[in-house]
This record gives sequence, structure tokens and C-alpha cells, in this order.
Amino acid sequence: MAIVQNNITVFGEEIIDQSAIDQLKRCVSEEDLGVLTADAHYGYAHPIGGAVAYKNKVSLSGVGFDIGCGNKAVRTDIMASDVKISRVMDEIVRTIGFGVGRPNPKRVDHPVLEHIKKAEFKPQREMRKLAAEQLGTVGSGNHFIDLFEDEKGYLWVGVHFGSRGFGHKTASGFIALSQGLSFFDKAKEGSMDAPPILFDIDSELGQDYIAAMSLAGEYAYAGRDVVVEQVLGILGGKATEVIHNHHNFAWFEKHQGENYWVVRKGCTPAFPGQKGFIGANMYDNSVIIEGVESELSVRGLYSTVHGAGRLLSRRAAAGKTKWIRDNKGVKRKTVVSPGLVDFEAVQQRMKAQGIELRGAGADEAPEAYKKLEDVLKHQGNTIKVLHTLRPLGVAMAGEDVYDPYKD
Repeated sequence: MAIVQNNITVFGEEIIDQSAIDQLKRCVSEEDLGVLTADAHYGYAHPIGGAVAYKNKVSLSGVGFDIGCGNKAVRTDIMASDVKISRVMDEIVRTIGFGVGRPNPKRVDHPVLEHIKKAEFKPQREMRKLAAEQLGTVGSGNHFIDLFEDEKGYLWVGVHFGSRGFGHKTASGFIALSQGLSFFDKAKEGSMDAPPILFDIDSELGQDYIAAMSLAGEYAYAGRDVVVEQVLGILGGKATEVIHNHHNFAWFEKHQGENYWVVRKGCTPAFPGQKGFIGANMYDNSVIIEGVESELSVRGLYSTVHGAGRLLSRRAAAGKTKWIRDNKGVKRKTVVSPGLVDFEAVQQRMKAQGIELRGAGADEAPEAYKKLEDVLKHQGNTIKVLHTLRPLGVAMAGEDVYDPYKD
């Protein structure tokens, strides 16, 4: 179930690589509290699926590059059986941008752009054009727009993505500042095992980071709202239930009687009564969960998984690849050596299951991930499953889409 060692709690230790556990230990001091959820795996300076409660600091590494990455799911007033899923998926990929190379065909206006124009942390104001171009784009990697059917036959829309280039450049800028450079200078790359970048919350840099992170989180929320509204417009329906969470963010919270800045990187807040949408993979069922009160929930900082968790690295799944420019200057992915996944077989399996797949690649194949149902069991009595969602349509960036803004 969960292993508790001093101030660290690990859910599903037997299905987590030791490298992720060791990485969490490097992030946690004696006055901090650390958690690994059962989908955890090795990340940059901070494990994905890790939460740390810091007493007087905020962790840039714990929030990561994709500030405010999260999930949104809505139940619609439409029965899935009344929808031609293939037509809807075609319209989704036609009208919504995936990756960095293709902004939305129709520019979106939103109050968050005015907030960026007047950003408290002034360097972010210079990124307003980028933010406007990418608002409502989905990104690549494991970011998606999915359609699901629940137990009663209702159609759900689920999305997963974050703050795109705006958040990525915000994080990169603060890494540069942490190295004594200016915000727009190129920061020196750290190793995977580098110590986390921590800012004292009482310092000017710490306060600037909190303000900038908060705005990037607002932008991420706005993007998911925009995309879901676009999909509802395609469907001609409305939302009857809404679930929306960040899983790459920092919050000021009280735990075990003390105040902390809690960073969750690839894990979902799950306080008692709080709902979350947890995606599995493109083939298996996803879920809507709700946090419950228990002693284990307290130890786990009221945090749960954000997905099934990777089993294979992207390289192991897809093989060794490199990006080269063709004679028109367009970056394209070339396979240097094959990986473990036969993606054509995956596509056939999806088709046989009746799932309409648009885009994706071998690095996002179901076999690259753990089984969500197994992962959730390791979270014990910290959550309960409210709905099981069967995938009907999956849209992701194709493997030929270049995107430097994925975490």
C-alpha cells in the first residue's frame, strides 16, 4: 500500500523505480514532507508523481517547465450513441492546433491576455504575443483531447495540457535568474540529478516566481477552458458537470498543523470531496475520482496520481530519433533505430476496439504506460472512483510534430 519513512510517504513502492525514490529524498530536507504517488517516475531534479511540502521555500523544479499542466473533464448533455465520433474527431484536429508549429487557425481572445499585458512580473508582459498565438493549442507528447462514454452512456470531453510556450519560457527565465543571469538569457542546463532549484518565499526572487507561476497557471486554466468550449461547440452540447485541476503547480496549504508551500509535479490534489480526472492511456478506461479523508490521505498530502505513469521511456518505446530539417526548412522526426512498440499494430488494435485515433505515436502507445487500475489500487483509501470513462476518440499531436514546450 504505502511505505512511510520518517517524513516521506511512498505509494506503490514495488511499481516505482528506485531512481524516483532516491530523487525525492534529495528534494526533501528534515523540515519538509515528501510524497510519491504510485504513477511516479524519474524526472528533472524532481520526480514526476512527486509532491513536497516546503516550510519556507517554493520549488521551481517541483512545478517544472509546463507550469499549470493539468486535466479538465466535462460531462455533456449528449448521449454518446447519438454522436458520429469519427466526424467530431476530424473536426477537432482540423480546428484546434497541436504542437508548436501550428497556432490555432482562429485567434482566441480571453481576459488572461489582458492580465499578461499587465503582469506583475514585468518580463512576462513581453510574452503576450506568444501567449495569444498559442492560447487554446494543445501541445504534443502526452497532451490530448479525448471523447469518452460513462456508465450511463453520456459523452464526456477530457483534455490534458498546460501553459505551452508561455509557461516554458517563464520557467526557463527563472532558471536563468537563479544562475545570476537576466530573465531572457539562456540558462545553463542542469543534470537530471541536480538539486532542486528552490526560492526563499521571503526573497524578491521567490515572490516574483510565485506571481509569475500564478499567472502561467491562470493561462493554462484558460487554455483548457477554451479548448473544451471549442469541442462543446463542435458537438453542439453543453457541460453538465465540470472537473478541473492543475497537477504541475505550487499551493500554500496547511498540513499536519503547519503551513507549507506544496509543489505537486505530475500529481493531482485530492482533498476530501475534491474531484479529479485521471487519464489512463489512449486505449484503456480513464476515471473521475474524489478525494476522501483518511490517515493515509493526510500522510499523502492529499495528493493522488495524474495518470497511469510511464513504464517505457519515450526512446525505449519509439526508438532513437532525431529531428532534421527537410529542403523546405521544416523539422521532421527521423527514426535512427526502432523501439519496442509496433505502432501500426497499436493503430489496428485501436481500430478493432472502435476508438477513433488521430495523431499520436509509438512513445504514447498503451504499452508505454502502467495499468491505471493497478496504480489506483496502490493509492489505498485516499480516493474513490466516481466514474469509469471508456475512450471513444483520441486526438494527440502526431509523431512528426515538433514541440520544444513539452515537459
